[in-house]
Amino acid sequence: MSSALPAEVPVRSAPADNAAQTAPYSLPDVVCFAHLHWDFVWQRPQHLMSRFAQHGRVFYVEDAFYHDNDQVQPHLELKERPHGLQVVVAHLPARLRHDAPAADEAQNTLLHAFFQEQNLTNYLFWYYTPMALGKSGGFAPALTVYDCMDELANFKFAPPELRTREQELFRKSDLVFTGGHTLYEAKRQQHADAHPFPSSIDKNHFGQARLPLPEPADQAGIAHPRVGFFGVVDERLDIELLGQLAEAHPEWQFVIIGPVVKIDPATLPKSANIHYLGGKDYQELPTYLAGWDVATLLFADNESTKFISPTKTPEYLAAGRPVVSTPIRDVVRPYGELNLVQIAATADEFGRAISTALTQTHDADWQQRTDDYLATISWDQTWQQMVDLMQARINVK
Repeated sequence: MSSALPAEVPVRSAPADNAAQTAPYSLPDVVCFAHLHWDFVWQRPQHLMSRFAQHGRVFYVEDAFYHDNDQVQPHLELKERPHGLQVVVAHLPARLRHDAPAADEAQNTLLHAFFQEQNLTNYLFWYYTPMALGKSGGFAPALTVYDCMDELANFKFAPPELRTREQELFRKSDLVFTGGHTLYEAKRQQHADAHPFPSSIDKNHFGQARLPLPEPADQAGIAHPRVGFFGVVDERLDIELLGQLAEAHPEWQFVIIGPVVKIDPATLPKSANIHYLGGKDYQELPTYLAGWDVATLLFADNESTKFISPTKTPEYLAAGRPVVSTPIRDVVRPYGELNLVQIAATADEFGRAISTALTQTHDADWQQRTDDYLATISWDQTWQQMVDLMQARINVK
């Protein structure tokens, strides 16, 4: 699986809160197979794995790194991260780049040797991508979890065999978690023990945006009102809608934070009131949000957005920003139905919604209702609920 699959926000690091325990932690070592590089984004995998790492060994196995020559012998690189988490990267020669079976075999050999070196005898497998099945055969995990955070098969450049591999992973998995309710509705038909775990929130981190913060240099010179978006700029972003809004409302400044991935930057609208600031560190995001007047979820209506549950929805709200979104199902339910987020399908509707949102920061009732809802979710709670299910499943086995 290409590491260029959509992510949420480019980062280098983020804190992990101590999770409240409802039962003594008793899980084996965690081996996580991921399609996202640990150091590129901080989202669902990092939030969850950093919490596991506070209780036991965690090995985060990334996609292989292919060198430009054939002189490199296959080998593993280990990178230690907070709480002792180990990032594991296979280095492979160029000749294996377009020979997936041989590349999987080489990685499988490396991993078997690595398990012996690390005395990995009691472990569980946690998958984010079905494509990792090719390199993880011949092991005997005490538990297999598929955390299906996105419908990867619908993303641009997804491998054609991904759907077949996912069916195999369903057969191997003891538990399936999904990144949202819409995805759960699709996957529960394919696995008897599936559970929805929508994207959650680090309230303390994003709540900093409600305080006076120093203005980032690249945003300081942008006039108000500011309408912002952060996330990867890829096929999920509705660039046509962005262009229409910028043209119809020259009095607003649109701040877009995130790297451009899988689409041609030349296709992005170039209005004078659109400001592309690039990717930012997770730690910096509250300083940008603090300077916005409205936050948006400018998602297109296409296959890649059909099942998404955007992490940025509660993050925006925790920052105290009014939010306007296109009708993404997992934003409509619950945020739109609770009247916490405004939903708009067309450029005209979106413009009117932004106009309303610009007055919402003075709406004490909206802020209270938002905070009441946010009090019911957190990454700590999500992680603990997952742990409880996993421990119960292992006890049954």
